[in-house]
Amino acid sequence: MKVHEFIMYFFSYNLVSYTFAKSKLENKMQLKEKVVIFSAPSGAGKTTIVKHLLSVNKELVFSISACSRAKRNTEVDGVDYHFLSVENFKRKINAKDFIEWEEVYQDNYYGTLKSEVKRIWKEGKVIIFDVDVVGGMNLKKYFGNKSIAIFVKAPSIEELENRLRNRKTETELTLQTRLNKARKEMEYAKYFDIVLVNDHPETSCKKAKTIIDSFLEK
Repeated sequence: MKVHEFIMYFFSYNLVSYTFAKSKLENKMQLKEKVVIFSAPSGAGKTTIVKHLLSVNKELVFSISACSRAKRNTEVDGVDYHFLSVENFKRKINAKDFIEWEEVYQDNYYGTLKSEVKRIWKEGKVIIFDVDVVGGMNLKKYFGNKSIAIFVKAPSIEELENRLRNRKTETELTLQTRLNKARKEMEYAKYFDIVLVNDHPETSCKKAKTIIDSFLEK
């Protein structure tokens, strides 16, 4: 190979390498700006769908919400939720550590920590939220067009009641409280980008994957 041919080849190769690397970086930056929000009344099955999406798409990273409720036997602090005392949660509210927060029931707080968003975006990943209905609407308002908000609902309130009873984690009082709250939350479904009826978990997971793949490709 002649000297001038080698020089041309060298610069061409490096230009292609630079363009490819720049393209990958831009794609990462575009992904970083996107947010996926799943909301639902308790028992509708949104967490099952979110866990499925996390298992099939490595660009998605779960935003761990903070809450002040008691930890269930199957839950792990710092994995399922950041479990805080009521006093600690209130201190973080006063310190403006939350993007959004809500007192769902008396002294039962849920919220999205700013530190979670910073953690995930620093990794160049897409944030996926699993939050209640009010939290989902607040996040959609905060992130705007960078986000897609999906409302997951059970086929009927009767089916929702069956799912909650099958959990065997509720007293009759807390069950009725959740059902009454769910009836009110159903009225807000129209404010979400997409309503996904979760009648069969496997089918709903496939539909959710198609929705999210389309959103991330835009």
